[in-house]
Amino acid sequence: MKNITYLFLLLSCMACKNSYKEVGKPNILWISHEDLGPIYGCYGDEYASTPTIDQLAANSIKFTQVYSNAPICAPARSTLITGMYAVSLGTQHLRSAIPVPESMKILPEVMREAGYYTSNNVKTDYNFSHEGRWDDSSKEAHWRNRPEGKPFFSVFNFMITHEGPTNALRQEDTSSLKTHHDPAKAILPPHLPDSPKMREIWAHMYDLLEVFDGQVKDLLAQLEEDGLLEETIVFVFADHGHGLPGHKRWLDNAGLQVPFILHVPDKYKHLVANISGQESDRLVSFVDFAPTTLSLAGANIPEMMEGVDFLAKEESDYVFGYRDRADDCYEVARSVYDGRYLYIRHFMPQLPYYQNALIFNKGGSYAEMNRLRDAGELTDAAKKMYATKPVEILYDLQEDPLEQNNLATKPVMKEKLEELARELDEWMIRHRDTGLLTEGIMMQQASQSKESVFAISRAYSEESFKEVLEVAKMVGKINDLSAVIPFLDSDLESARFWGLIGIDAYQGDIGQVHSDLIRLLSDDAPAVAIKAAEILIKRKDNNAAYEVLKNMLLLEEEVQVLQAAISVRRLGLKAKPLIPIITEEIFPKYSGEIWGRYKNWSYPMFIGMALDQVQINCGIDVPKRK
Repeated sequence: MKNITYLFLLLSCMACKNSYKEVGKPNILWISHEDLGPIYGCYGDEYASTPTIDQLAANSIKFTQVYSNAPICAPARSTLITGMYAVSLGTQHLRSAIPVPESMKILPEVMREAGYYTSNNVKTDYNFSHEGRWDDSSKEAHWRNRPEGKPFFSVFNFMITHEGPTNALRQEDTSSLKTHHDPAKAILPPHLPDSPKMREIWAHMYDLLEVFDGQVKDLLAQLEEDGLLEETIVFVFADHGHGLPGHKRWLDNAGLQVPFILHVPDKYKHLVANISGQESDRLVSFVDFAPTTLSLAGANIPEMMEGVDFLAKEESDYVFGYRDRADDCYEVARSVYDGRYLYIRHFMPQLPYYQNALIFNKGGSYAEMNRLRDAGELTDAAKKMYATKPVEILYDLQEDPLEQNNLATKPVMKEKLEELARELDEWMIRHRDTGLLTEGIMMQQASQSKESVFAISRAYSEESFKEVLEVAKMVGKINDLSAVIPFLDSDLESARFWGLIGIDAYQGDIGQVHSDLIRLLSDDAPAVAIKAAEILIKRKDNNAAYEVLKNMLLLEEEVQVLQAAISVRRLGLKAKPLIPIITEEIFPKYSGEIWGRYKNWSYPMFIGMALDQVQINCGIDVPKRK
């Protein structure tokens, strides 16, 4: 195998071949990896060791303003592969089986129609079935399996940088390295405590990145062996921010910004003629990757795709982000970024970043955060993760790249805040953001109508959708519950639901709406009845509410059971009356071999996780996950 340095010399000499043969369709290779922000050496990170990626970047375009639309894998990957915002499809929650439009064709399907062989090795995690959408999606998938002479679109997804290996600190994961990063030289962000353990994890994360760099080297060497270097456009990128607290699962720049290197051989440079130089600060997000790939392949972009070709002449003015349910932690937050200012709106500000859930009570960096919290040794920046959230956040990433200063209440920023808030509202309405429908309601309506979630949301009139957005925006800002009472009588289930979220976030006496809460225990929408029951138990110790939650836990529809399990988890010690039915009847339905505890990787796992935490909250020991 030739030296990797020669490989890049070869790349720089490709243009000389253009006059000798006709330029055909380019092959396109996506190399993606998990859970890392833009910390390659070529991005100026002197702690990183990424020689292969850095050499590739020297002969490529390095994009400096690229964003995942979601800070966790499934919605990020759904967005990537569909060219549609996950909130348009209802695929924004972590792992669920969402009914999508039958007419929807995802990227590999359109590429196949354009004459490409498509392969994916191996992760999908789209929140809908990938069956039949690739020529090959398996551990053996490779461009080398294509018919002779056919161009390929191939994806390789590397797991080595995932939060699992990062936090596990397994020596075998980095045994291929001759040297390791020195924890003493690590520079931690303010929201992570500067302890020996956290430094060790941070250094290990960079070791894993170096291992990934070697995997990129291997793939490029295979292209060289096959004589395909001058025929292949290469994408290298991560799926969202680091697999550490304050990054993955967090809807901020640290959770959304990713590295992205685009290598275009000289013979295809005309396809990127609108990009000048080897570095671009164009605003790009994952929703744009599919249409751009299709444009590079000379294929037609389906009208249904919501992204744009980021290599075209026109540039995007904003990128949008979303965070919804991750594991068994419900959240609804949205963001918009204009290239300097990042605006974040929390629709459930009463919930802390660190919820009382298994996912935040696991090992590694999460355990270290909790240990230091219990010891009273956290910095103020780290303590914020355990507190309720501001309804609105505005960061100036030019002056405050580490996101420490919220400018949302500064009078001088009022005009910018209003601009970005308005853009976010219009985007949510235009795309009928299904996060406002809430997972239980959108799935209930899809089941009853036998329609896709996309169709369900598009059936809402603009007036109706604005009503739901209006009450959702009230959460965390209600000074008098009389403002929310009209929404509790709305014909729209989602408006009633958000009215309840507003009551849940309200810190004062809720006697004014007690009769409404009792009435909503019988609501036809399980999500509404569940939330009313949760509030009544937390604030009023209502016996009828316990019966509602018990009945909801016994439903057959797993998504509704999950909503109930999450509400029960939030009851803390008040969940004790439900423990017998949980341990004897409900948990056994969702138990299995995943992690030695759960039936599968979707709703049953998250139901099990929530119910495990319920038992822990009530003083019951549960077996550790394997």
